[in-house]
Amino acid sequence: MSASQRLTDLGIVLPPVAPPTAIYVPAKRAGNLLFTSGQMPYEDGVLRTTGKVGAEVDVVRAQELARACAINALAVIDKEVGIDSVAEVIKVLGFVSSADGFTDQPAVVNGASALFEEVFGAAGQHARSAVGMAELPMGAPVEVEVIVRIEDTPEN
Repeated sequence: MSASQRLTDLGIVLPPVAPPTAIYVPAKRAGNLLFTSGQMPYEDGVLRTTGKVGAEVDVVRAQELARACAINALAVIDKEVGIDSVAEVIKVLGFVSSADGFTDQPAVVNGASALFEEVFGAAGQHARSAVGMAELPMGAPVEVEVIVRIEDTPEN
């Protein structure tokens, strides 16, 4: 089953790609690798939740926000190369704005990792880092970036 069909089956509609908030591009391709810039947990184009995980934001909500970041990353990938051209997810890097003493960053980033496996199956399994941060842009609780390998096709 294609990734686009899995998205449909999951009831996920990819949102418009958020415009960059500084001097960068949403993604950069190097050969068959596509690197996304960090994606924020925008929902309907708005950053609806701010704060630190382990204080204002609980782990369950932070996992939902990591999933939203992953959906936004998929939107970037789809716009750049088409979601069905992804051969595999290589690496996920999750940043978690963490309250003092919060150490469960891996559980938070599982929200993104689970989505990639739901959409790409075994090809969604990836290497990963989950990093605690003092602050993230605009007060976001979570930010996710991803590296994917693109199928080697004449169009790509």
